[in-house]
Amino acid sequence: MRIRPLPPAVALVCALALTGCGIIPGTGEDQRTVRIWLMKDSVSDDFLDRFAKDFEKKHPSVKLEFTFQDWTGIGKKVHAALEGKDTPDVIEVGNTQVAQYAETDALTNLTLESVRDLGGDEWLPGLAEPGNINGSQFGIPWYAANRVVIYNKDLFEREGVEPPKSYAEWIEITKKLNRGGTQGIYLPGQDWYTLAGFIWEEGGELANESDGDWIGALDSPEALRAMKFYKKLQALGKGPKNADEQTPPQSGVFAKGDVAQMIDTPGGATQIVKNNPALKGKLGYFPIPGKSRKEPGAVFTGGSDLIIPKKAPQRGTAIDVVTELASERWQTDLAQTMSYVPNKEALANVIADQESTRAMARGAAAKGSKATPNSAKWADVETDNPIKAYMTVVLQGGRMDRNAKVASDQITRLLSPG
Repeated sequence: MRIRPLPPAVALVCALALTGCGIIPGTGEDQRTVRIWLMKDSVSDDFLDRFAKDFEKKHPSVKLEFTFQDWTGIGKKVHAALEGKDTPDVIEVGNTQVAQYAETDALTNLTLESVRDLGGDEWLPGLAEPGNINGSQFGIPWYAANRVVIYNKDLFEREGVEPPKSYAEWIEITKKLNRGGTQGIYLPGQDWYTLAGFIWEEGGELANESDGDWIGALDSPEALRAMKFYKKLQALGKGPKNADEQTPPQSGVFAKGDVAQMIDTPGGATQIVKNNPALKGKLGYFPIPGKSRKEPGAVFTGGSDLIIPKKAPQRGTAIDVVTELASERWQTDLAQTMSYVPNKEALANVIADQESTRAMARGAAAKGSKATPNSAKWADVETDNPIKAYMTVVLQGGRMDRNAKVASDQITRLLSPG
């Protein structure tokens, strides 16, 4: 239905309203569509059906329209939308992407909603921090997914070992498993997300911010200790030193049945069973261990945030949609439906009966767990990725401190303005 322009007086009232304004309900001319971009495979159709029916029942004048986008090329498409080209009202983005979009000054500031309605002080740091730019919340945490250790229960039972809870135990049991044709762990040499977790566990950083400038920090004592541990663990298997977890796909390697452990999100287990159905029911999960037994190790917290463009046609109602999606009710539904980690540690109990998701939640809540440096140019680091090159050189026998300094300097250059 075509919507008539607002009279000037009503338009002024709407402009002054905090959450925007639609046409007055009940006039027969108030129907409006809220367009929402979600990433492909991020949520199921049945979840969206439940959410849409509930939201539209509460808001009879609103119709929700969902469109799935591919990750490939999404950055260019989002930037175009923020400029006003085919702009949707709500966009799902990777949590580490928020900074680059916020840099355009084209996002709605959602700080008030995060404090007033959503309990933002309870959000997982790995989701909340990337969405917070200079003290303002532009990305609302939606869900988290992080790495755990997937293990072959039969191989653990054969060696009489239990899932470890500390670095020392992890090395000890992996040594026991790494014999008789079995790889104790399959850990590719360029799994830099796992290395990042080890660095944070040691108290280090990938890069540090100083007066608005970012300085690479792979050469810090903490980061060097992390790389030393990574090298020790990686040697207890046959993972390639010059490739990442996709070359070859590590789930395919694990599916052969002679690998005791690998580090991945629980979704990797789905691929393992797909490649080898005989392993169904034989896979277990535990959080990546920490330096001590007190709590799991720090991990890279991936996931998605929800943003609202300033030029969103239905910005006020879009805020209502995001507020609902991030609420405890729909966080619980999403976590149970998709096996995601909810945006708050306090909601971890809703997935307590799911071994894989429970392991993820413990890792996401561990001290030090976070996302990558909150720089708008971090995507340039991942594209060039001096971290991968550094890891390979060290694993192949190169001097650690010298090559860490080279990689750190490269990160500094990539994060520099201009």
